Amino acid sequence: MLRNIHQMTSLQMSTRQVMFCDFDGPIVDVSERYYRTYRLGLATLQDSHQKHCGEMLQFQVLSKNQFWWMKRNRVADADIAIRSGVPINLIDTLLLQVQRMVNHPHLLEWDTLQPGAEVAIKQLKGMGLRFVLVTLRHPRQVQAFLQSHDLSQYVDEIFGASDINAAHLNRAEQKVALLKHAIDTQKEQGHQTYPSCMIGDTEADIIAGKQAGLATVALTNGIRSHDYLKRYQPTSIDSTLLQAVQGRRMNQFLQAA
Repeated sequence: MLRNIHQMTSLQMSTRQVMFCDFDGPIVDVSERYYRTYRLGLATLQDSHQKHCGEMLQFQVLSKNQFWWMKRNRVADADIAIRSGVPINLIDTLLLQVQRMVNHPHLLEWDTLQPGAEVAIKQLKGMGLRFVLVTLRHPRQVQAFLQSHDLSQYVDEIFGASDINAAHLNRAEQKVALLKHAIDTQKEQGHQTYPSCMIGDTEADIIAGKQAGLATVALTNGIRSHDYLKRYQPTSIDSTLLQAVQGRRMNQFLQAA
């Protein structure tokens, strides 16, 4: 569950203020991968059905804007399938196919760095903060992405899920447990975890941050819309990680440390 990027010696264990952040959404744009997985799932289902039943299914394939609007407003995957013309009896088959496909290496290649994320991460490190990722992605996937964008050296520690499908399922209870583990570990290492904040783009991040007693910063450039995130009453809502880092609330947070 835990993967260190930098092994710290006792001489390096000086107290530092910790900033906790999600990976998908704040740092990585997953929209193209999710949309291509949806399209590939429909195509695979269509081919399979024609091969075994001799019948061509007719789907109403959503545009990327339509699909992503539904994802951002928490429309259930089953409802997205129905709106795409998938027969009721084949919805579970499609959803299982999507779950199996979404983390395939060829699809992971469509993940991109969010605009301004690199600048934001470097600014956080320039502030002397300890930058810790708490994500439902598998740590190997996180490391591979960071290394490919030359960002590994700016991330102090990664707390990720061992289940490769956890990020797609986005269960709040998993994020709650993972953040608690991350906080406990930082305390054991002698770092300052209060005041601190959890930055993320989903309700799971907000719920986890609140239960841990942290300020919560919700970002709207990920997989949830502004209106949806507002229901969970985060401490603040920003459009991007860079806006959050450069905003007034972040300055207040740093001054409180």
